Amino acid sequence: SQYSAVDTNPLSVYIMQPIWNKIIKIVPLWIAPNLLTFSGFVMVLFNYFLISFYDWDYTASGTSPGLVPTWVWLFSAFTTFCAYALDSIDGKHARRTQSSTPLGELFDHGLDSWATSIFVLSFFSVCSRDNGKTGVSVYTMYIYLSIVLFNFMCSHWEKYNTGVLFLPWGYDISQVVLIAAYLLTGTVGVEVWQKPLLFGYYITDVLVILLVGFSLFLSFPQTLYNIHRAHLKKTLKNDSLYEGLLPLVSPLLLFVLLTVWVVLSPSNILAKQPRLFLWMVGVAFSNVICKVIICQMSSTRPELFHWFLFPLALMVYAAISGLLGSMEEAALGVFTALLTAAHVHYGVCVGRQLSEHLNIYIFSLKKRVQE
Repeated sequence: SQYSAVDTNPLSVYIMQPIWNKIIKIVPLWIAPNLLTFSGFVMVLFNYFLISFYDWDYTASGTSPGLVPTWVWLFSAFTTFCAYALDSIDGKHARRTQSSTPLGELFDHGLDSWATSIFVLSFFSVCSRDNGKTGVSVYTMYIYLSIVLFNFMCSHWEKYNTGVLFLPWGYDISQVVLIAAYLLTGTVGVEVWQKPLLFGYYITDVLVILLVGFSLFLSFPQTLYNIHRAHLKKTLKNDSLYEGLLPLVSPLLLFVLLTVWVVLSPSNILAKQPRLFLWMVGVAFSNVICKVIICQMSSTRPELFHWFLFPLALMVYAAISGLLGSMEEAALGVFTALLTAAHVHYGVCVGRQLSEHLNIYIFSLKKRVQE
């Protein structure tokens, strides 16, 4: 299928695109576009693990500011900008080197589906978790992450139905806000998040309100409108409502199962291990969405239930029924490790299959020699 994406965001069109067009000129022509995509993702990961090292349980910024060194925040601003730049120029570079492939598209969106949650999890370290005075509760974090992932899912569900990826406005805005937040934290200190900004509201409150507002009143209606327009123009990919809604079933069930675990956990697992639990949410979501992206690219039908929902359902049942007892945290750790390994394995397998099928290398512009 021919890749088509539409970007109407003024921030992107008038400010960021001219910057990317300058940056792209310094990228050597022998570099494979997927290498740019992957480098950006590795920077996001590295940054996440660096912050986790200083702030495993999201308390460092709240309890005793200064636990996370200033250079870490400035480094976060730098890596976030680089990842944003690399993610924005990989497609341009592919067109420049005439190496646009479905593999590149999948690689880009697949890594984005995972990076989306990692960006959010890194940002939570800035505002810290609720300590009675300042910070954000772990439940707010969970809802916040879910909304961001819901937005990401919407744009790909829309592409599944219309064949066009309308790039959500929230993406560029969120990246710029993230970079600004890290720079602010690095220059002023985390204290800036702990003083009311306006009318007793903190910056974090404002950001949460903006995010929810953007999602529910801009992104989601836009998605429904684009699908409705395609329906009127008779350009919808799927004839039946059932077919059209099919990709939403697994992500929604995933959200329901995870929320049941959060709410009914005997040991209050989200409060005990917010970082582990939220990482697991991000990986699970990414795996479910990658399936949707592949179905949308290959014009195949997604399964009704993603395989991962079954082990998750067992896990949630074992946890909330008290079967796991005091082992709930340990079980979450093992489960998260297995899920992450399965997700990486899945990504590697799909990448290898596609590279063989299309007769290209993933990280090189050289052509494979026909056997």
